Amino acid sequence: MVRRRTVVIAALAFGALSLWASAATWFIIFRDDALARFMERQAAMQYAYEERVSALRARLDRVATQKLLEQDGVETRLADLAGRQVALESRQAMLMGLAEQAGGVTGALGEDGMGVTSAWAARDSRTVPPRAMPYAPLPSSPGPAPAPTPEALGLRTDADALAPAPSPGVTLRMATLEHALDGLEARQSQAVGRLAAGSRSEAARLRMVVAETGLDARRFAAPRGGGIGGPLVPAGSGPFETAILQAERDFGERDSLRRIVAALPLRRPMMADGGLSSTFGYRVDPFTRGLALHTGIDLRGEYGAPARATAAGTVTLADYAGGYGNMVEVDHGHGLVTRYAHLSAITVVPGQTVAAGQMVGRVGSTGRSTGTHLHYETRIDGEPVDPQRFLRAGARLASR
Repeated sequence: MVRRRTVVIAALAFGALSLWASAATWFIIFRDDALARFMERQAAMQYAYEERVSALRARLDRVATQKLLEQDGVETRLADLAGRQVALESRQAMLMGLAEQAGGVTGALGEDGMGVTSAWAARDSRTVPPRAMPYAPLPSSPGPAPAPTPEALGLRTDADALAPAPSPGVTLRMATLEHALDGLEARQSQAVGRLAAGSRSEAARLRMVVAETGLDARRFAAPRGGGIGGPLVPAGSGPFETAILQAERDFGERDSLRRIVAALPLRRPMMADGGLSSTFGYRVDPFTRGLALHTGIDLRGEYGAPARATAAGTVTLADYAGGYGNMVEVDHGHGLVTRYAHLSAITVVPGQTVAAGQMVGRVGSTGRSTGTHLHYETRIDGEPVDPQRFLRAGARLASR
């Protein structure tokens, strides 16, 4: 029994030793393969992690680059908006100069939804009866005064506030500012067009007045005098600047015509008269009853009524002159002369400068006259012409 037990223990020990020997042999034989597979798994895991890290890093780089590009875009748009505002302010200065030339008057300023103020002066037109034509400066045509450039757009002061990374609110605000600048540019262009159109309209009307008198406007061309110059500072050559240049030329032509018309004897020599008693041209002489040339027109008037200069000028004669009786002659320059005859009294002296509407004498019946009236003449280069051409032109001008 003891011997059997000893045999069993020995067999079990031998089996255990065999199993251990087999496991040790297997480990020795397959250890390198296991280690290789384990290392492969570890390397694959490491490569996977590195790829994920690289992908995340690339994504971060793309996001950072996109943010930088967006920030650069915001700054570029801000710089462009600020530059446009500077250009608009420069254009506004040009417009204000045009408005002054046009006779624009800045009235009460209103404000629109974008903080842009604008005001247009109303035009005043009056109809004045020809025989009551005032002795005030000839009517002008005021034009609209452009609105000032709005500082309320706030491009410069708000640039820092808009500088951070763009957001939907910032983008919307910049779009609103761009829309406001676009609208202001359009209104400025419209203002130039309106001012120029008003100037051309007035110039055309004044040209018709000069033409109605039978005179050539070139007669009044002023000789060039005085030096002008200075450093050249170009103001641009875009459509707006071209329109400004053309408007300046239109205003120059209009102002020249205004000066010409202001120098013409267009006013009536009496503020209120009883109409014509004799016209210009050939007629039956009241004394000889023969055909004779009447070198002026005769205006009915009360004895002692003021006779007034029909345009500014210099008195060249103020004395008794034969058939004219007491006569005053006024030289208006450019070959234009007016005469006021049969006066009962003379109120000026030779060499005296008179303004339009100033009294030069009083209505009477001196000289070769059959009764109280004013003999009024208009002469061009010494030759008598029909004064009614000038009086009709003056009445037409005053009625518009």
